[in-house]
Amino acid sequence: MDWLVSFRKAIDYMEEHLLEDIGANEVADVVHISAFYFQRSFKIVTGYSIGEYMRNRRLYLAGLDVLKKADRECRQPLDEKIIDLAYKYGYDTPESFTKAFSRFHGLSPMQLRAQPHRIKVFLPLIIEISIRGGNKMEFTIEKREAMRMIGFDRMFFYDSSYQEIPKFWKEFCERYCGSGAAAEPVDEDVRQTIAECMVGEYGICVENPADENQFQYFIAGAYQGGKVPAGMKVLDIPAGEWAKFKCKGAMPDALQAVNTRVFSEWLPGNPEFETAFHMNIEWYSCGDTKSGDYESAIWIPVRRL
Repeated sequence: MDWLVSFRKAIDYMEEHLLEDIGANEVADVVHISAFYFQRSFKIVTGYSIGEYMRNRRLYLAGLDVLKKADRECRQPLDEKIIDLAYKYGYDTPESFTKAFSRFHGLSPMQLRAQPHRIKVFLPLIIEISIRGGNKMEFTIEKREAMRMIGFDRMFFYDSSYQEIPKFWKEFCERYCGSGAAAEPVDEDVRQTIAECMVGEYGICVENPADENQFQYFIAGAYQGGKVPAGMKVLDIPAGEWAKFKCKGAMPDALQAVNTRVFSEWLPGNPEFETAFHMNIEWYSCGDTKSGDYESAIWIPVRRL
């Protein structure tokens, strides 16, 4: 299915089921794309995760409900309707609904009733084609045997991953790669494993089946065998073909720009390849990450159509 058609179909489905308990898995099933890759593509193309988009649409409609009843039912206390609105728009309690409503609109339901001009508008997204430049993405297809990686992992929300993952790297570098003393003593086994396995050469995104709104991220290196120190994990990666996209420029902006193009231009609706499993790898070279000549890459597991 063409990626433009996929996004439009997904948005139509979300609008039709906006008041139902659905998430990324149900939306991705409609367009026959894995939730892991569809979440990433949707976030990059639209600027919103699926959960964030649906939450914003619901809160806008809740604001319209508040205003719709304001004129003809002003004699009835609004508090009597908050419970109904909370349940209608998927919140467990009136308090949680009011908190989310106030955060979105910038004022409470009662305040919005008094100042209707301040409602925050959030209309259904319209996806259009945007053609930028004429440069092709530079990539190669390479077969690799099964790989074993070792490193440190953390869960990230799709909504905030572009902001939070660089912080994870900063923590890692300050603790394990700095020349000064670490904030806490570092176990010698950990320090040796980081050096021998070159932990930090790879950043790996992995699907989290337990929560469609999050994914697992590893700061990793090639596992050389032996003891796995406390606090570190081993990740097995199947054999297969990988599409490797080269990147040149300062981190993290250069890599994030290539990542955006992969998930918004190359991957959706590709006529030659589809994703083989739910993972992608970032490769980092040695050198100054702030240099305009710094080299990195993104690897996507693929199979031929």
